[in-house]
Amino acid sequence: MKYLVMVQGSQADYEAMQGKGNEHSPAWTQEEVQAMYAFMGALNDDLAESGEMVDGQGLTEPAKTRFVGLGDDGKSVITDGPYSETKELLAGYWVLDCASLERVTEIAERILQCPQPAGAPTYPVVIRPIDSISADV
Repeated sequence: MKYLVMVQGSQADYEAMQGKGNEHSPAWTQEEVQAMYAFMGALNDDLAESGEMVDGQGLTEPAKTRFVGLGDDGKSVITDGPYSETKELLAGYWVLDCASLERVTEIAERILQCPQPAGAPTYPVVIRPIDSISADV
């Protein structure tokens, strides 16, 4: 079965990773950022080697995001980020093909072990099964 595994982050988190600490997160050092990338790279390599990796990407900061919605008049409303009404957004994802929910949960637990500075916020890893039935419709 395929699963979408998601991690979240806020604009403040991205700024902290750029060395700009704030009340939400301490400033990251270059060594801490490199440790995070090394951890994620090793995880991705392991998932590719096991054949479970379908896709995985990190996303740019929320400030580079755009929402396109409909206004009350039915016309498009386009809003650039960051969004004061939204605290966390999708920061990255993996599409994994795993034998079971238990296996993808093990992977999510490993993701939670990603190194970060003391005091940095932690977010749950979200697992969503991908509906294979709708693909057949």
